[in-house]
Amino acid sequence: MDTVAKKRIEILAPVGSPESLEAAVYAGADSVYLGLQGFNARRGAGNFTPEQLCEAVSLCHAYGVGVHVTLNTLVQPAELAGVQAAIQAICVAGADAVLVQDWAVARLVKSCAPALRMHASTQLAVSDLAGARLAAEYGFDRVVLARELSGEEIKIITQGCGIETEAFIHGAQCMCVSGQCYMSAFLGGRSGNRGGCAQPCRLPFAAFMGTTPPARSAQQTGRNDLSLKDMSALSHLPELEAMGVSSVKIEGRLRGPEYVAAAVHAAFLARDGQPYDEGQLQRIFSRSGFTDGYFTGNRTREMFGIRTPEDAVATRTEAPAIREYYRRPPCKVPVQMSLTLEQEGARLRVTDGVQTAVAYCTEPSEQTPGESYPAALEKSLAKTGGTPFVLQENGLTLTGEKAFFQSLSHVNELRRTALESLYQKRAAARPVPFSPAVLPTPQGAVPTGLRDAAGHRMLIGRFEDPCQLTEQTADLFYRVVLPLRCIRAQLPEDIRKKCVIELPRGNFGDSDRLQVRLEDAIRGGFNCFEANNPGHLQLLRAARKNGSDIEIWGGWALNVINPVAARELAQLGVSQQTLSPEVRVVDLAQFAGLSVRTSLLAYGRLPVMMTRVCPLQNITDCARCTKRGKLLDRKGEQLPVICRGSVREIYNPVPIWMGDRQHEAACDLLTLYFTWETADRVAAVTGMFRNGCAFDTRFTRGLYYTEGSI
Repeated sequence: MDTVAKKRIEILAPVGSPESLEAAVYAGADSVYLGLQGFNARRGAGNFTPEQLCEAVSLCHAYGVGVHVTLNTLVQPAELAGVQAAIQAICVAGADAVLVQDWAVARLVKSCAPALRMHASTQLAVSDLAGARLAAEYGFDRVVLARELSGEEIKIITQGCGIETEAFIHGAQCMCVSGQCYMSAFLGGRSGNRGGCAQPCRLPFAAFMGTTPPARSAQQTGRNDLSLKDMSALSHLPELEAMGVSSVKIEGRLRGPEYVAAAVHAAFLARDGQPYDEGQLQRIFSRSGFTDGYFTGNRTREMFGIRTPEDAVATRTEAPAIREYYRRPPCKVPVQMSLTLEQEGARLRVTDGVQTAVAYCTEPSEQTPGESYPAALEKSLAKTGGTPFVLQENGLTLTGEKAFFQSLSHVNELRRTALESLYQKRAAARPVPFSPAVLPTPQGAVPTGLRDAAGHRMLIGRFEDPCQLTEQTADLFYRVVLPLRCIRAQLPEDIRKKCVIELPRGNFGDSDRLQVRLEDAIRGGFNCFEANNPGHLQLLRAARKNGSDIEIWGGWALNVINPVAARELAQLGVSQQTLSPEVRVVDLAQFAGLSVRTSLLAYGRLPVMMTRVCPLQNITDCARCTKRGKLLDRKGEQLPVICRGSVREIYNPVPIWMGDRQHEAACDLLTLYFTWETADRVAAVTGMFRNGCAFDTRFTRGLYYTEGSI
């Protein structure tokens, strides 16, 4: 019985420059991922122009290497035309796949280039089975899973989602779940969701509990309580392959060619269960060593580490030795050859199984071949060095070799000519069909906001706990948002009727437990829910399909900053969307005329990070932890930390305030995002806001008034 060989798990290498591209290809990567200039999550990398992308795809395809292009950033409304042009450039180059974060970019890819494979970036924050199933239903071909998942959680998603999965195997780890980090944007004006992360988590931060901060700043104490070691789960690569994971991803588009080559080399050895030199990997780049804490579920303080001066010295020392890994091109593309010798000359046919090249020699045969001649021919034709090709075992057919003779110099020339022709055919562009889409234009009147009977802007109030609400304060809100954990609280009927249940952002691996809690809430009479990640959306959509008459709201963590994304989420069932805190006030008018209502976060101390590993572990353990703490930065700012069981949230030092500028917020509703304010403080803030007052303490306008691209 014929059997089909199982495809090996893909080794996917990072490319941030032409030098790193050559290193990845020559070191033997199966595929690479790289960015076009303008729209990708690593704007600081040496990204590629459209012309360079064509050259990169040509080289990669000649060597049998796939090319994935990253368009994985949030997109402002004015940038949609530029994104469409980028998709066209990707199609012209004939790249193999595109990675996206923004639902608007996903819509443009589906509309303009339906034949182009589309991967859900890790920035989309898919961390559970339900989220991966939504990606599959939407039309993604692959989902790049969150770094924070354990091996068992990766297995659950991979074996249940119905599309390819990609898992990180080596490289830097963000402290925050990808796509949910706003620290760089809020603290430094450079958005990680738009490719400009300034890596503030690598700066000094000192964790503490209680009300008294350390006497010295984090910089003075040398504490880096938000900095994680690089991950290296290469020893688990065979496990990932056995699970059915399609691809393992090496992080590092900001790093040099030596790093890329070393990681690819080690991954190939690990894939085959062979030992690899972890010490060399550590020397070429690490932060006090490596960790596999997420994969094993051992999320302890041992995961934290920094880049030391000794690490930097080791990198410079090790780099020359690694260059040997990519000094010459690999012969990795198997070919078959057929040489026919005749009186009039010779013909060599070479094929890779798809493309075929033929070379001819018109020199007549004038000698009689000797007994060793066939062996000499085989040896000559097997010399494929300097090309991507290798002669398959038993892949050579000789005809006429016992009757006719051609000089080995002629045969060598035939080989060179045929292989060069085959190379050019493999390297030739194979464009993906592209058709421009009609980009949306604003429709309808610009909303000035829904208003109550007294003429005030209608407000949504989000609360941590029902005890923050009095009946008098509740009357001032159109709707009240409460966390899912509050569904068993004794709520007054008038509050219960206007209640929206917020699903928890931290959900990893299996979605079953969250689904049970959701069903419990529906049975309890709640009929409006706020989704904060793709998994939430899928669970709520499934509940609707099963007959539950519920309303779906989109939370701010879905990262909507343009109207095309809002419209896409409306198509997925969202009736009201809270826009991302990264949206700009000047862009709000673009959302006019949508079938989904919009809300803006107008007050609140927002979580700038959501982490699975806890920074408070650097000062205590879970048994003694109060579940609340703070981080002191190098400037003396204090960032609150709250443990929520599965995740920790780190909050901005000061709240957003738009009370005195609410008239500039061209959206339907405004949300006041309360965290740990007392009931009295809630009443005071709400009163100040309704009256359009200036705020009474320090505050920020967030990113609402930033100019241009951050």
